Amino acid sequence: MAARKEIDGSASVPQFYGKELRFKRDQAGLTLEGLVEGSFYGATYLSEIEHGKRRMPLDLAQHVDRVLGTDGFFQRRCEDVRKARRKGHAPYFERVLEAEKYARSIEQWSPTVFPGLLQTGPYMRALFRGEWTQGLPEEIDEKINGRLARAQLFEANHKTPEYWVILHESLLRLPILPPQQMTAQLDHIAALIKRSRIFTQILPWNSGAHAFMLGNAIILDFADAPPLVYMEGQHHGNTIDDPALVKQYRRSYDLLRAAALPPEASLAMIEEAAEGYRNGAQPDRLERRHLA
Repeated sequence: MAARKEIDGSASVPQFYGKELRFKRDQAGLTLEGLVEGSFYGATYLSEIEHGKRRMPLDLAQHVDRVLGTDGFFQRRCEDVRKARRKGHAPYFERVLEAEKYARSIEQWSPTVFPGLLQTGPYMRALFRGEWTQGLPEEIDEKINGRLARAQLFEANHKTPEYWVILHESLLRLPILPPQQMTAQLDHIAALIKRSRIFTQILPWNSGAHAFMLGNAIILDFADAPPLVYMEGQHHGNTIDDPALVKQYRRSYDLLRAAALPPEASLAMIEEAAEGYRNGAQPDRLERRHLA
């Protein structure tokens, strides 16, 4: 039998919560299967909560309190864990923040900014400063750190989902950073492609009318759960799990993918744009242009 893995309750709020959950379960003499019996969740799900990897849904917290006789403790504290897990992220992004760690594949269409999973620190800071003109530096730092933590998804020691992203060509030509930093941003994406961590396609600026012209999207597919679609606006996000709607969004994404350049040509375009910034061929973001 494999040795039981200890839980470090000092590492984070979710792990503190999980360690207390395991303690109470052991105290009651219950197995994982015994505690989830009568709920809609499995033993594996509960084990991941105990190790701080997944959030505790409200209905499961209520079930646990009832079985363990813990007087509403886990229900009251599950919101604290949710806040800790989404630190640096908007509340409406919480479901995707967890789901992307367990996804089999992630497909994304990002026409206006490089996706958060691909952004460098300077790119993130420029975006946040553009919107948070009066935001405190520590608030911006918290958001940047939260977004950088998401990118650990692509590290070699992490079980990486298949990530496919379609970018609009205008992102390569829009210098929201000084040339050196734009070079670094594009080099970062190219490096992920070359390491086979992501698949990328570029939609040319002159491709004409195409699918998904009215928004962005993340489509998440799972081995053991129905797929999700996430759409985001400036100050809100919407997660869609209705099977009929998900099917329509997936069809739109497939049509968009067909209109985009192949991965090899897309990588060449990214590298060409990076060289342009590196050699000063791209316009500086502060350059003033005179209109006739």
